[in-house]
Amino acid sequence: MTLRIPVVNAADLPHGATAKFSWEAGGRRRGGFVLNYHGTIRAFVNECAHIPVSLDWFENEFFDRECRYLVCPTHGALYEPDTGACVAGPPLGAGLDPLRVAVEAGEVVVYIER
Repeated sequence: MTLRIPVVNAADLPHGATAKFSWEAGGRRRGGFVLNYHGTIRAFVNECAHIPVSLDWFENEFFDRECRYLVCPTHGALYEPDTGACVAGPPLGAGLDPLRVAVEAGEVVVYIER
């Protein structure tokens, strides 16, 4: 079964913007986020690859100041926003869990496989 989660209107997600969402999985609430990085929409589970903590350092803030990397607030790991790969920090070589995302009729939608 596939869960379809409408997240945000694509027009409200310019370069460097993010939007959080959540879903229920195995009796546990999970979180994710979508982002726009130079016009490409991506979605990831909102969890550091090193330890299972949320990546937003303020509510719905994931990018560094230059909008180049996603930053883990716990230990400063840096993740590539286009791939989720860790390029600096304790989980170096690991990466964020990607989620399937699409833009449908102007809306950013995430699909979760159950």
